[in-house]
Amino acid sequence: MKRLMLGLALLGLVTAGGAAWVWHSYRQALDRPLALERPLRFEVRHGESLRSVAERLHREGVLPQPRWLLWWARQRGEAAAVRAGEYRLTPGLTPKSLLALLVSGRVVQHRVTLVEGWTVQQALQALVAEPALRHTLNDVPLSRLLAELGLPPGHPEGRFFPDTYFFTRGASDRDILRRAYRRMEQVLAEAWAGRASGLPLKTPYEALILASIVEKETARRDEMPKIAGVFIRRLEKGMKLQTDPTVIYGLGAKFGGNLRRRDLETNTPYNTYVHPGLPPTPIALPGRAAIEAALHPAAGKALYFVAKGDGSHYFSATLRQHNRAVARYQLGRR
Repeated sequence: MKRLMLGLALLGLVTAGGAAWVWHSYRQALDRPLALERPLRFEVRHGESLRSVAERLHREGVLPQPRWLLWWARQRGEAAAVRAGEYRLTPGLTPKSLLALLVSGRVVQHRVTLVEGWTVQQALQALVAEPALRHTLNDVPLSRLLAELGLPPGHPEGRFFPDTYFFTRGASDRDILRRAYRRMEQVLAEAWAGRASGLPLKTPYEALILASIVEKETARRDEMPKIAGVFIRRLEKGMKLQTDPTVIYGLGAKFGGNLRRRDLETNTPYNTYVHPGLPPTPIALPGRAAIEAALHPAAGKALYFVAKGDGSHYFSATLRQHNRAVARYQLGRR
């Protein structure tokens, strides 16, 4: 009997000691950094269990003991709280902080930039080139683009605000374009509400058209109001706008890289050397500065401007002054 009691006592000690060792190992493992030498992008799939996540990380050599992560999650009641998405795992991350990250939903943010002055076709090409996006608009013609997005009908050119848009992996190109469209609507409405008085622009859309021309004429924000002022005064006087970017847009794929005299005489709806007034639609994606310039043009008498070759322009009030400026800054360079 004494031997039996002693054996049971020893067994109890061994069991208690084993349990203490397991508990100690468990607590140590939770605070031990994962096997990461460099940051790793890891995606938790929709509907995926924590067990599946832990096993995949184990197979990739990142998580040595997946059971410790599972036990910790059950202890905290968070085994079913992991959120789908793409996560950035960094060196120093422990199983504890890994679980906190997966539960937080702090997923990787990707970004795509629509550049001021781009055409809508260039914007679509940028979306196609972004691998983290889900592509759904590859074969949609421009004539049906707004309808495909569930937006009001019209021509899509100029209707998307150029900006940097953040998104999570798996977002669609439609999501980005809808956001860009609504952003443009908001910016244009705010600018239109605060516009200068007496402008020869009847609608916000006409302001958008003019803003797109200003955007294509200069990248210098300090000159945008001056260039807008030239076009506003031309509209008021009934003069043709005679702006090269509209001609180029109208030529489309036929534009060879250099404007020729016959290009200026080609009768397209966008040729402002042929047709008076604004072209029928915007010719690019205008930014906020160009929109504000179109609705707050600089005062003055200038009716002409010519590029000086350094990114700036020379402004003239008369045709004679303009011709001298052209001879100096354009013909002189040739």
